[in-house]
Amino acid sequence: MTVSDYNTAVTQFADGLYRFVLKNLKDEDEARDVVQETFEKVWLKAATVDAAKVKSYLFTTAYHFMLASIKRANRHQSIDNTFHVIKTEPKINFDTKKIIDEAVAKLPIDQRSVIMLRDYEGYSYEEIGTITGLSESQVKVYIFRARTTLKNYLVSISHLV
Repeated sequence: MTVSDYNTAVTQFADGLYRFVLKNLKDEDEARDVVQETFEKVWLKAATVDAAKVKSYLFTTAYHFMLASIKRANRHQSIDNTFHVIKTEPKINFDTKKIIDEAVAKLPIDQRSVIMLRDYEGYSYEEIGTITGLSESQVKVYIFRARTTLKNYLVSISHLV
């Protein structure tokens, strides 16, 4: 991969990579860090990265950095942060994007990642398998389960009112 190829990859894929990571981490600073670490790794391994496969390499690397970040955050989370105040007041919410984002956020990280790679970024099952390290059939299972969970969540009237 040449410097020109690297610069082209940054221009073409930085925004999509950031969206993917941000959607999973929900922390802008952490998402920026993961994207920066990803591009740094690609820069350091530029001699071994094939320019034709750089998009897959970027998303695979970002996925692994993202998982490491989540594990670090879970390790440092204190017990005090696990208790949440639950409001019993009914709320009326008709912001569709917000409702869908809440539903996606409730998915397990593996399901959330594959559904976002498939539906938000447009990757094929095979490409998602390469990025996540899952078999193609496992990717299909995760996507099916995620879509079923989302459907059940979104159909429930209690999430809208």
